[in-house]
Amino acid sequence: MSDIFQEVDEEVRRDKAAEFWKKYQNLIIGAAVLLVLATAGYRYYDNRRLAAEQAAGAAFQQALALDRDGKGAEAEAAMAKLAADAPRGYQTLARLAGAGMLTKSDPKAALAVYDALAADASIGPLFQDAARLRAALLRLDAGEVETAKPALEALAASGVYRHTARLALGVVALNAGDYDGAGHWLDLVVADAETPEAEKRSAEALLGLVAANRPAAK
Repeated sequence: MSDIFQEVDEEVRRDKAAEFWKKYQNLIIGAAVLLVLATAGYRYYDNRRLAAEQAAGAAFQQALALDRDGKGAEAEAAMAKLAADAPRGYQTLARLAGAGMLTKSDPKAALAVYDALAADASIGPLFQDAARLRAALLRLDAGEVETAKPALEALAASGVYRHTARLALGVVALNAGDYDGAGHWLDLVVADAETPEAEKRSAEALLGLVAANRPAAK
């Protein structure tokens, strides 16, 4: 008897399944097609994105090679093209690198690029700080010490560029004869466990100059 009930139950399930399929087959097939198309579209987009990034990376390296070979105008043009057409990350890198190249021929124009990047929140704080540091150092080279100091002091407080900013402030203070100020900034460089070795050695050497020139306490 139980076998009969089992057969009836299976028959009912088959009928319900057939009814369900008949009612919703178009919807199920459409959903399956959409899933296949969406997967194919994503893979196509992802492949295009990867290809674009690889091409931009190769073009970026070629532009840097042009600059190393002394072909400044060609290098700047290549970076400008990347800054306009490359994927977002390479656009930002190209703008920074292009500004660095521009410092050799037109420092004021390079400074304008750095300032624009520093003000562009869409590129992220790390790139913004890199632009602020480069702008501040360029201003120091131009003798605009008081204009550069606020940006350096802000960068010296924290972040990945604090070591370079502190070292630069130490040099500024040393050049101004402010040995206490120089010692303060250089001590921070040396005491920071995350300071790169090259910058730590530079700070230690400059601290020697501070010690040699600081007036003896009365």
